[in-house]
Amino acid sequence: MIFIARIPKFVVSFLLIAAIVNLLVGVFLRYVMIPVTDWLDLDPIPFTWVEEVGEMLLAYLTLIGAAIGVRERAHFTLHVLNLTPRGRVLVDRIHFTLVAIVGLLVAWFGIRLCILNSTLTTPGLEINLAVLYGSAVIGGVLLAVYAVSMIVAPSRLDADPLH
Repeated sequence: MIFIARIPKFVVSFLLIAAIVNLLVGVFLRYVMIPVTDWLDLDPIPFTWVEEVGEMLLAYLTLIGAAIGVRERAHFTLHVLNLTPRGRVLVDRIHFTLVAIVGLLVAWFGIRLCILNSTLTTPGLEINLAVLYGSAVIGGVLLAVYAVSMIVAPSRLDADPLH
């Protein structure tokens, strides 16, 4: 079960590395290969796909990362009220209920976008646009699952009064 809980972190790590490599490839193709192909009077190497790959990687990275941030309590919080421990638990439960609702809404509209755009493809790589909007489905579901898990079994950070 612990391995399953770590899968989103491994995926985000992979996506981050892939995004960095994608960016470096784009810079190399643009600033090294274009002058080389111009100098050798060759056809330029197309690199429009770099933007599409980067867009998809960023979408998945952002939405899965946001869900992980909910579970890790990494998002910004502001404590302006001095609540009793019981009051704080109540406010946290209301907060995570709202986060779960937002996650489900994101997933629902992500599904609708996938269906709506299932016949369209990206211009460069001709990848189905449902792949891009699938990030909203996955991120929304993870957001809802992690928010519900914070209601049912809060993280250890909740015991620390400084967080």
